[in-house]
Amino acid sequence: METIGTWWMWAGFVAFVLVMIAVDLYLLGGKESHRVSFREAAVWSALWVGVSLSFAALLWFYLDATAGAEFANLKTTEFLTGYLIEKALAVDNVFVWLMIFTYFSIPAEMQRRVLIYGILGAIALRTVLIFAGAILIARFHWILYLFGAFLLITGIKMLMFADAAGSLDDNPLLRWIRRHVPLTSSLHGERFAILEGGKRWFTPLFVVLVMVAISDVIFAVDSIPAIFAITTDPFIVLTSNIFAILGLRAMYFMLAGFAERFALLKYALALVLVFIGTKMLIVDWVKIPISISLGVVAAIITTGMLASLWHSRKRI
Repeated sequence: METIGTWWMWAGFVAFVLVMIAVDLYLLGGKESHRVSFREAAVWSALWVGVSLSFAALLWFYLDATAGAEFANLKTTEFLTGYLIEKALAVDNVFVWLMIFTYFSIPAEMQRRVLIYGILGAIALRTVLIFAGAILIARFHWILYLFGAFLLITGIKMLMFADAAGSLDDNPLLRWIRRHVPLTSSLHGERFAILEGGKRWFTPLFVVLVMVAISDVIFAVDSIPAIFAITTDPFIVLTSNIFAILGLRAMYFMLAGFAERFALLKYALALVLVFIGTKMLIVDWVKIPISISLGVVAAIITTGMLASLWHSRKRI
């Protein structure tokens, strides 16, 4: 696997992520449950974006000094494109989380702990999948075509069924849990399980945690192949993924109250997958520059957001 990451860059990034996770856990929300306001979430979202852009700037200066401006421009653009794609696809994940919390009537102040475990699980899962994917691509180049076909089909399916109403009533995993796991009928604060009558009972919050974890797995399967269309450098892939995930909890609380205003964004996300999937399928015949990929993805997402806002105002 060819990568720009040196041992000290990997070590520094891991240390940085651990510090940022601690900051996220103890400053955004603290140890006690509370309802995260839109203003608080917006400030933290802006902070995470600023930190990510600062990392991109540091990466550029380092590569410019060691490998030249052209190489620095290429790798920094790869990072920014990957970050934008992961951030955009994470929006769909946020909407699924919102549907899960709404279905189980979980108060906003009790969602914090589930999201903490969800983010930590997503970081661990994606790290494993990224290294596994990088190894496979390095040995079997044709896997890129499988990734491309998967993303293209997924994007087309999202376009075809974008108007379908989402529901958890027919979810087979949820039905299995209800049949095989002893569940309480009500919440018990932020606890996932309680002991009652000498028997362990799981709360609805535990079921929500399981559903959030499964959604993380599903979206990782979508998003990781997408970024391999931009670069196969594991350092760029991992850093762009993790930076996008670190701000996911703040982004959830910021968008949760405005989900209906971005009703058309799912079409934009589907088009992003179609574009990235097509890019992977034609990579050996037509090479689309990274700068153009960044521009196309940014244009699709921006158009989707503006169209959503216009559509929501028109309905009002």
